[in-house]
This record gives sequence, C-alpha cells and structure tokens, in this order.
Amino acid sequence: MYQLYSLLGIELSPVSCREKLVSTAGGMIAIMLLILLNERVLHLSGAITLLGSMGASAVLLFAVPHGQLSQPWPVLGGHVFGALIGVSCARWIAAPEMAAALAVGLSIGMMHQLKCLHPPGAATALSAVLGNGAIHEMGYSFVIIPVLVNCLMMLGIAVAFNMCFGWRRYPACLTVRKIPAVPETPSHEDIVMALRSIDTFVDVSENDLILLNRLLASGRVAGAADGRSANSAP
Repeated sequence: MYQLYSLLGIELSPVSCREKLVSTAGGMIAIMLLILLNERVLHLSGAITLLGSMGASAVLLFAVPHGQLSQPWPVLGGHVFGALIGVSCARWIAAPEMAAALAVGLSIGMMHQLKCLHPPGAATALSAVLGNGAIHEMGYSFVIIPVLVNCLMMLGIAVAFNMCFGWRRYPACLTVRKIPAVPETPSHEDIVMALRSIDTFVDVSENDLILLNRLLASGRVAGAADGRSANSAP
C-alpha cells in the first residue's frame, strides 16, 4: 500500500482536523472578501470579478501558509509577471494556441529566474490569453487591476487571518516555534548545497528544514510515535 501511495504522491503525514477546518475557513473568508471588495470598491463585474487563479492561491496561502510557494514574493511575483507575460502574448501573437503555450512556458521560466515560483501565476497568464473580450480590452491595466490589487488584498487577508491562531503565522518568517537545542544543526550554506544537489524545486522553507532536523536529532519524533502507539494499544 505504501508503494501505491508513493507512486500516486498521496501525502502520508497526518494533518489534524483543527488544521483542516482552519484552512477551509480561511479560504472561504478570503474569497468572499475578495469578491465583495472587487464588486463594491473596484466596481468589477462579469468574468473579471475574480480570477480563478486567486482560488488556487487561496489553497496555498491557507492550507500551506508556511510553504515556500505561498510566501509573499512568490504570490506577488508569480501573478504580476504571469499577467505581464500573458497580456504581451495575447497582444503580439495572433495564434491563440501558440500565445497560450508561450504564456505558460515563459511564466514558468520567469518565475524560476526571479525566485517567485507560484503555480497560480501561470493560470493568471493563461487567463490573460484565453479570457473573454473584457480582459483583452483592459490591456496592460489588467496587470494592476485586478491582478496586483487582488494579490495585495489576498496577502493582507492571509496575514490577518493567520495571526488569529497561535501555531500559524504568515509570512513564514513570523512563525515562532519551540525548537529543541541540538548540536550540529546544518548551516545555511549546508542547506543551500543540499538543495542544489537535488537540482529541483523543494516546497519547504529553510526554517522548517532546520526544525525537522532538530526534531529528528532530539528523538522527539520517536518519542511521540511511541506515545501514540501506547495510547492506541488495547
């Protein structure tokens, strides 16, 4: 069964019901507020009331608030540069198939280069190409409203919402955790070299890597697992 889970990429680490409920509530509140603000403050309507890519960002910001893909720079850079590339492709490339393909591909390359990898940013680029006439008529103003303004709104909501819960903070650098003191913690340079040796993007922050290393070295993980086994024994 483990091999099947591994093949399908099913997450094996348990997440508490509390965390799932908080993530669910955060996403609902964020999208509701964005729609209200867009309609009543920005006076947007129709297809541009709210981009679908903002729903994807809500998953990252509220279900994975400490992930590298969820941090402010990836959110801002991913959406804004994706929108810029998408509008440019829609304007200068006549064939929509080629424009859409280039918009997504160039967005991925740009996000990698600028260290702002955020998957919903490619969806924003695609929306700029394949969206309806209202989006095309906006031209490059689409990058500012709704994209940039919605990103700033979403980030503000994420900061405020996650501050309500002691174990969650956003951005991840604001997270305060009790980390056991263990000698020989890997340095920043060690972590960078290890990640470079993998040569692929890893969606985990440096602080979380250090925390995992210290928990494993301190034996807390094994102790917690033994405790759960004892409690579940008949």
